[in-house]
Amino acid sequence: MSKENNGERKINRIAVFTSGGDAPGMNAAIRAVVRTAAFHDLHVYGVARGYEGMIDGDFSRLESRDVANIIQRGGTILKTARSQRFMTPEGRKAAYDSLLAFEIDACIAIGGNGTFTGASVFSKEYGIPFIGIPGTIDNDLYGTELTIGFDTAVNTAIEAVDKIRDTADSHNRLFFVEVMGRNSGFIALSTAIGGGAGSLLIPEVDTSLEDLIDTIRLSAKRKKLFSVVIVAEGNKIGGAATIAQKVKEQFDYDIRVAIIGHLQRGGSPSAIDRLLASRLGYRAVTGLLDGKENVMVGLQDNKVSFTPLKDAISKEKKPDQDLIKMAEILAT
Repeated sequence: MSKENNGERKINRIAVFTSGGDAPGMNAAIRAVVRTAAFHDLHVYGVARGYEGMIDGDFSRLESRDVANIIQRGGTILKTARSQRFMTPEGRKAAYDSLLAFEIDACIAIGGNGTFTGASVFSKEYGIPFIGIPGTIDNDLYGTELTIGFDTAVNTAIEAVDKIRDTADSHNRLFFVEVMGRNSGFIALSTAIGGGAGSLLIPEVDTSLEDLIDTIRLSAKRKKLFSVVIVAEGNKIGGAATIAQKVKEQFDYDIRVAIIGHLQRGGSPSAIDRLLASRLGYRAVTGLLDGKENVMVGLQDNKVSFTPLKDAISKEKKPDQDLIKMAEILAT
């Protein structure tokens, strides 16, 4: 049974895929898409390996039983990849031919900035409607307060910082802990506040090495014998190892570096991520049926909203300045 979209498009078959970096909660989103589509008598095809699988025609029919027992699993059952071929006109033409072969009427893309950029270009070229679901631990997409995977990544980072604080305290050490986030400081900011860090370095704040050294000196005057500095991987004065080496030249401290890395991407999604993914997956399908296209579904003021893909990928999302100020005050 075909479903009419505002009397203009008929939506009968949907393709869903995950692309770019994996994020905890992607499976919960896939589950929500498949089961919501089944409720509305739509056929869903999962595309393996994102745009790479779309080019290769790697599609498989998904029904409700296929997504049982995945809501608690990290990663993505559809696998993911970054596709250089999709960046070429020839690659996008091959992807379009695959969609035609499976009679796909619309696509739901679960991913981040790169995924949505590809979807926006592809939709303009071939007229296939897309709805994006924000699946990235970085939480850097405009138009949503939370992205799928962010909460789990922060919980993982804070758990690591809690353990590092124990050994820092025991040995009177200064630890530099590097967290992920690409070019945004959302993970680092939340980790610093939740983990009780002594200092924070994020891309959105111009903190010089001299500023950091002054902060460490002030802590030393207050007889603070250990500290944890949270470093966002995209901050402007270097990674945790580089900064630690420069600081060591100024102080006779026992300094250590911990890079949490890809641990933040794995693991069972938190309750918040499962709920968010379920809400967004459900609304992505009903949004298509309501006539929405080329938009990202997100959460604002705890309500589901739609943002044009072009805005989601081009407008800058910045951390709350009051949270940054609070982090500075609580670290003193």
